[in-house]
Amino acid sequence: MDIVVVSISALIAAGLTLFSGFGLGTLLMPVVALFFSLDIAIAITAIVHLANNFFKGMLFARHTHWPVFARFGLPALLFVFVGALLLHYLSSAPALFEYSLGDTQVQISAVKALVGVLIIGFVLLELSPRFAAIEMPSRYLPIGGVLSGFFGGLSGHQGAFRSMFLLKSGLTKEQFIATGVMLAILVDVARLTLYGWNQAEWQLIDWQLVTCATLAAFAGAFVGARLLTKVTIAAVQKAVSIMLIVIACGFISGLL
Repeated sequence: MDIVVVSISALIAAGLTLFSGFGLGTLLMPVVALFFSLDIAIAITAIVHLANNFFKGMLFARHTHWPVFARFGLPALLFVFVGALLLHYLSSAPALFEYSLGDTQVQISAVKALVGVLIIGFVLLELSPRFAAIEMPSRYLPIGGVLSGFFGGLSGHQGAFRSMFLLKSGLTKEQFIATGVMLAILVDVARLTLYGWNQAEWQLIDWQLVTCATLAAFAGAFVGARLLTKVTIAAVQKAVSIMLIVIACGFISGLL
């Protein structure tokens, strides 16, 4: 059942990301977290996200603007480890709060509470016209790398800050896409390396699920580009936002 649900979610998420403004990781991670502990869910989502980016990288890598990649990527590479280490620490921290719901004892963990708050925060940011209009001067690229790397390592939410800082870097459309994809690959490889180094549960990852979800994501992107063009962006954004906020509240309350 977990393979079916996650694969369908990956297929739908990959298609919706073409219109919703949210990344594949943002949409897929909460679904995977329904079946695995949150740290493992983040790692599984990172693998699917990385494979999807490798696919896009093969198509666009030749357009990468390497000076921008270096100025943004080096700080990101450093701070992805900070975020991943914080995730590892929070995953082993004791519960923040416990309460009874009927006959069930519910625990609110630090990592789920934090990720729930981050999901809500990034949903609001990505739906905000003011945030979308922000274009940071290229001299602030290292700051963008710090933010993108840290949140990428902590929860996988790296795309919003990356796009905000790359938009004002004087890149062509092809360079913007290619440089963003290569930076996403860099962050994904770095955080997966640290997850594997720190987590004894690494062997618990369901590789059959990862394979199915990855193939489903490829199919979703392919089908989405052809079948979802009649869906309005506003409608998709609203539906996805509501879904993510509900899941985030489930994390914060300890119900998920």
